[in-house]
Amino acid sequence: MLDTWIEIPENSDFTIYNIPFGIFRTPETMARAGIAIGNEILDLAKAHELGIFNDFSIDGNVFKSNFLNNFISLGKETTSRVRLRIQSELCNKNSILRKNREVFLRQDAVQMQLPVSIGDYTDFYSSIEHATNVGKMFRDPENALLPNWRHLPIGYHGRASSIVVSGTPIKRPKGQVILANSDTPVLAPSSKVDFELEMGFIIGKNSPLGFSIPTEEAENYIFGKVIFNDWSARDIQKWEYVPLGPFLSKSFASSISPWIVTMEALEPFRTAGPSQEPEVLTYLSFNGLKNLNIHLEVSITPLNKKETVISRSNFKYMYWNMAQQLAHHTINGCNLNVGDIMASGTVSGKEKGSYGSMLELSWGGKNPIQLESGEERSFIKDFDTIIMKAYCEKNGIRVGFGQVSNQLLPC
Repeated sequence: MLDTWIEIPENSDFTIYNIPFGIFRTPETMARAGIAIGNEILDLAKAHELGIFNDFSIDGNVFKSNFLNNFISLGKETTSRVRLRIQSELCNKNSILRKNREVFLRQDAVQMQLPVSIGDYTDFYSSIEHATNVGKMFRDPENALLPNWRHLPIGYHGRASSIVVSGTPIKRPKGQVILANSDTPVLAPSSKVDFELEMGFIIGKNSPLGFSIPTEEAENYIFGKVIFNDWSARDIQKWEYVPLGPFLSKSFASSISPWIVTMEALEPFRTAGPSQEPEVLTYLSFNGLKNLNIHLEVSITPLNKKETVISRSNFKYMYWNMAQQLAHHTINGCNLNVGDIMASGTVSGKEKGSYGSMLELSWGGKNPIQLESGEERSFIKDFDTIIMKAYCEKNGIRVGFGQVSNQLLPC
């Protein structure tokens, strides 16, 4: 067990075992890199100036940036050493950091930024429970999964420009919808705005065009993970998704948590995933524990009302794991770039209380959810705030992601 001189509140996501990376700014400073510890942030640019990385040959400018891309591009050997050095210094009672407390800021005194410049975004569809639920609602309940679903990680290319950080308000989208008792579309604000509970992973290493990444090497290309809310407009989606899939119903916004939790921090929480049948093709086969035991939670807070937890799920339910997703993504030679983000697809469990979208929780709006305020919700109303949280816990060790929280504003 590690013993730190930093005060860390009970049940904090940002323990000494975590050391996640993010980008923040204050009224006095430009954007820069930091790590979260307890309720504080360590300014990595100032830590560099104190000399704690003198033996690393790191240019301090990588910490004085709007994004973490240049830092991540240093490679896992270097970024892991930085993380371990910070962890060591936070446990060293004689650390220069302890003697220079001005390098720490309160988390509530800064504004968090998008942690990476996202060049490309891919959204997968990797929860068998979610895919089955959607199939039952919109297709034959006896044949909910399409024939290809158990053979490959289904995915599509999303819109990177509209991915925003937690705290950014989301405007209700408008688009073509079909009203009741009509077969002709009208342009209208979506009446069925939804969240999708997902986890995203950040690419930490470039791959060349024409190169395929095998599953055993895939995690070398993953820097870390964030919580991902893939906002959706279900009525727009229903009209537009045939034949090429979602478009305006997804591209209006997705949101992520600001702190990237590294794969090294998540190592103790590996677990087995679901059994995959039929047997996958060789390029999708893997060895070892590739799923992660990450507890997930979603709540709704109406304007000036009490928060209601509406879903508790777990990332371990994912049928297709990250290594398989990357192997499939690159089997055709598609290249990856540092900062690209891959989202898991909606994470749903087997029970209703673990479903990862309002579409499933209210079963298409037929069974509204009761909130603690006494109100009901089938989909998200204007001024509702959606909050997603994620954490791992094992043997007294907790590693969390904080939260992604966004309020829906009128069109």
